[in-house]
Amino acid sequence: MQLDILHAINEDRAARRVVVVVTNVDNGAQRLVRAGDIANDPLRDTIEKRVRMAKSGMEETADGRVFLTVHVPSPRLVITGAVHISQALAPIAALLGYDVTIVDPRTAFASIERFPDVKVIAEWPDVALPPLNIDRYTAFVALTHDPKIDDPALKHALARDCFYIGALGSRKTHAKRVARLKEAGLTDLDIARIHAPIGIDIGAISPPEIAVSIMAEITLRLRVKQEKAEAA
Repeated sequence: MQLDILHAINEDRAARRVVVVVTNVDNGAQRLVRAGDIANDPLRDTIEKRVRMAKSGMEETADGRVFLTVHVPSPRLVITGAVHISQALAPIAALLGYDVTIVDPRTAFASIERFPDVKVIAEWPDVALPPLNIDRYTAFVALTHDPKIDDPALKHALARDCFYIGALGSRKTHAKRVARLKEAGLTDLDIARIHAPIGIDIGAISPPEIAVSIMAEITLRLRVKQEKAEAA
């Protein structure tokens, strides 16, 4: 691999940006495709598919066979609310390769005993969230039902490019949330990014079932091309 390509890969990976190396297997020629260049690349659809899959592999193209080496940041899940649903959601997400962080200022809930294998931050969102550097490979979930915790956390997430934002609560609860967020200055376009009621409708009742429905919706958002996901 060319030294300049290797340096570029290391730079983009350190910044949690997608980068793809396209190698022509017939002549060995290589080129680098960075995140901002994918939309204009002649192999756009093929690269986008591989990026959604987060999987390298061989592809047949009009110019012959190419191998796409895909570097995608590992996904993260940030949860506000050290609640029963979180106790089920965190291990499911970890099993799927997510780096999980739970934020909850209520120390009776945010304890290592309740979440032995998870990073738990017992601080208010305005303190805990900025250092996490939430980005487009972060899924954000608000589960406390407490506006003092969830509302500022949602505002923080909406100011970032999270690929998924969800909030627990019924339609009635969400309507009240929407009113509060609008009063706080958020637009309809901002608020439309929130998945609420959270999760895919599978008739979930128990915390583990709700966790499954949330993780399914997050996976759909991450892996499926968005015009298809919106129609699903």
